[in-house]
Amino acid sequence: MAGQALVVFADVPWLPPMHDWQSGLLPYPVLLASQIAILVVQAKVSIDFARGHGFAVRRRPRLGRALIVFSLIYFAAMLVRYALTMLFHPERRWFGTGTIPIAFHWVLAAYLGTLGRWHTTVDADAR
Repeated sequence: MAGQALVVFADVPWLPPMHDWQSGLLPYPVLLASQIAILVVQAKVSIDFARGHGFAVRRRPRLGRALIVFSLIYFAAMLVRYALTMLFHPERRWFGTGTIPIAFHWVLAAYLGTLGRWHTTVDADAR
């Protein structure tokens, strides 16, 4: 997000151009707002874990299973997206134009899967 903002607003030459950062599916203001919202939610989750209490720390096995399933589907969809990008745009191999968003989606899928895994494990203190 910071890299995108630097490219858009400061025209930083040492970062990849904007078309490498954004797929174009969302206008940049909408994309930026959604990225900020995701970071706010992740910050809240992190604060809850750091404090050891709060909404995100209460174990919810059903939510955990849903997050794991969603993260696997999400990751697989981005894997297919990457494969199709490589198939139809071989000039973008391996980390060329348009692949940065795919990698960030993989990171987000991993985050959701990790959070889901935490919710599905038994708390050692509760035994």
